[in-house]
Amino acid sequence: MDYSLTDEQKQIVEAARKFALKEFPKIARECDKEERFPKDIWQKAGELGFMGIFTSTEYGGLGLGCLEHAMVMEEFWRVDPGVGNILLAVFGAEILGSFGTPDQKEKYLRPVAEGKAIIGCAITEPNAGSDIFGVRTRAVRTDNGYVINGGKQFITNGSVADFLLVFCLTNPEAGKPAERFSFLVVERGRKGFTANKLKGKMGIRASDTAELAFDDVEVPMENLIGGTEGNGFIQVMRLFNINRMVASAQGVGVAQGAMDKAVAYIRERTQFGAPLASFQGLQFKIAKMAARVESARLLYHKAAWLMDHGQVDRKLVSIAKLVAGETAVRVTDEALQLHGGYGYMDEYDVERFYRDAKIVEIYEGTKEIEKITIAREILGRI
Repeated sequence: MDYSLTDEQKQIVEAARKFALKEFPKIARECDKEERFPKDIWQKAGELGFMGIFTSTEYGGLGLGCLEHAMVMEEFWRVDPGVGNILLAVFGAEILGSFGTPDQKEKYLRPVAEGKAIIGCAITEPNAGSDIFGVRTRAVRTDNGYVINGGKQFITNGSVADFLLVFCLTNPEAGKPAERFSFLVVERGRKGFTANKLKGKMGIRASDTAELAFDDVEVPMENLIGGTEGNGFIQVMRLFNINRMVASAQGVGVAQGAMDKAVAYIRERTQFGAPLASFQGLQFKIAKMAARVESARLLYHKAAWLMDHGQVDRKLVSIAKLVAGETAVRVTDEALQLHGGYGYMDEYDVERFYRDAKIVEIYEGTKEIEKITIAREILGRI
């Protein structure tokens, strides 16, 4: 197996890092404090093609894969996780690309890939997080389309998205639970739709998160993703597999970024007349941090590569997500510890990275859900 990146992949990674280093640091702390989505940086990223990495060239993208998209996310999060989450402005485009009709792709996917529109994907509800079958937002069929009622919680891009893919209960009487759900597009501005930005998050505060409400929201039939009811569960599983890879890359990115800062700090800081980096105990810490980061990186690279070659390994995807989340939390914790008291102050970026890291163990499948998935893939359902 060849683990080397292609020249094109190396160029994408280098371009992503250069862009992030140039644009993120000057606004990262401000966006974190103000809990502000950096729309100007998103627009610049879109102009450079970062929003269309995995979208086909037919609809304005670069036509690459999950691996390239994830590697860009790693570089963005390595520089700053909160601002780096601008790449999630395409969250939901995976479903459009795989299941949307040609008209839907032209209308919705193209502007997202070209960096002209922000998409969101509304799945989680106050009483339905890990339990996907607990979703109660209802879309009732009418002569002209659907009427949606319900609410969603913790929705990425919820208050900044131009449109959202909303996971709805369309046929509660279906014999198979998996056939009860569908995705519908809801554009911003539709009567009865409201989005309230959530504030006070522990981390990734520059990333927009919102609570959504649907009060008799009417959408036309052409807003049904794929044009056929009952395929929502299949579509959301496809989304989860891809975005767990992206979340794995986020975990690696924040860990690598925190380690970078720790290495720079202990090289410069002196104690007892010698650089901290000369102390063997701290060298051991750095070695362990590096081992965790590289292990997590190899896992998500392999899982994403297999996915891009038509082999979705659910066990490996969950292992990659689990390990990346743990790596993010443990490595940022060690990086902060290496900064001593300075690491506890918000004038040092490692404090922000420490807060940002925890989300990787929560969204796109909690670490508990990943463990269940891994065990079931090994043992079967008992």
